[in-house]
Amino acid sequence: MIIAVTGTPGAGKTTVSKLLAQKLGYEYVSLRDYAIEKGIGEMKGDELEVEVDELAYNFERDFKGKDVVVDGHLSHFLNTDLVVVLRAHPRLIGERLTERGYSREKIGENVEAELVDVILVEALEENENVIEVDTTGKTPEEVVNEILGLIEKGVEKRVGVVDWSEVYDEVIPYLRL
Repeated sequence: MIIAVTGTPGAGKTTVSKLLAQKLGYEYVSLRDYAIEKGIGEMKGDELEVEVDELAYNFERDFKGKDVVVDGHLSHFLNTDLVVVLRAHPRLIGERLTERGYSREKIGENVEAELVDVILVEALEENENVIEVDTTGKTPEEVVNEILGLIEKGVEKRVGVVDWSEVYDEVIPYLRL
């Protein structure tokens, strides 16, 4: 089974993915590291720009039929069995990306993306099996246990869990206005 863990930068993908892979006994794959290792895409400043179709083709060729948890904000564009979209309060995204030294523009872009469900919408357009999980106020272990519980129950689709429309005023300082 291939499980994609996606979400806005700062939502907790890497931490949750590694722990989920460990608990399931699956291989962990960082999509960014995989792309770099395979020579897919090119660095533009600090960012790796990839051709999504090329990335998806190579990933499927290398991992089809394997048990993998793949971590990356583009992982929902891959051919996977399940997509887990991690969500986090947009203010938390802004705080985490500020701590990471992201530019004001990138922080605003990502806070806005989380606020209006960009990754969730993309995931739903590309996949049948999508589970949305709010990570806000939860430990990585709690998030992983929630995901495992949903998988064990056979849940293949759970969306509409998060609505950030009421928090717009809280995140104005992070937005590109």
